[in-house]
Amino acid sequence: MDIITSQQVTVAITMIIGYLLGALPIAERISRRNGIDLFHSGTGLAGASNVRRTVGKRAGAIVMLADFAKGLAAIMLARGFGLDGGILLLIALSTIIGHWNSIFSRFRGGDGMTSLAGVTVGLFPAFGYLSLLGGGIFSILGHKLPHHALLAIVAAYCTILAAGIVYNADPTLIIGTGMLSALVLGHATWGHITRHRRHNATNNAIHSPQDEVLHEQKPEIN
Repeated sequence: MDIITSQQVTVAITMIIGYLLGALPIAERISRRNGIDLFHSGTGLAGASNVRRTVGKRAGAIVMLADFAKGLAAIMLARGFGLDGGILLLIALSTIIGHWNSIFSRFRGGDGMTSLAGVTVGLFPAFGYLSLLGGGIFSILGHKLPHHALLAIVAAYCTILAAGIVYNADPTLIIGTGMLSALVLGHATWGHITRHRRHNATNNAIHSPQDEVLHEQKPEIN
């Protein structure tokens, strides 16, 4: 009896390929060609939104399509290797981790929301695009809400959940996609909190010496 089966080897290889696909530093390369260091500009993330803000709409659109394609390609490749069912969630997770921590960018990356959209469509080819529609509509209608992009993830998953019930989809994939969505949402939220704290700490470090000088120059009143 073999300790390691051929399917396990296939899964491991596909997970590595999925990680490498997710890790492709497309956003960083496009930005550098335009003289922008994404990790020190805007939000500091290698994602389509930051590219759109710091480089331009056209570059942002290219990065969005590329990040989406990375997620979709990883799942389609896994299906091509004969993998199916809950195992696909491992490949999806590997791809998202690759986008978060790219080996090509010193383990830096983006939030992974667009890559999540790509793997979702790969997991649910019949109705996965409905999640993009649901998340997109919410993002447009709720653009004035705080963190509307993060809330769009919830809207997209609710669309998948509803469509999955209607189409009698694999419950393992539906639950697993919910877990992936929660991970991406949590990762993005924690990143936002960390950047906000860092920004406040930097501002305090800049203003504190000036405040001390003003305090020293303030005349005492007897």
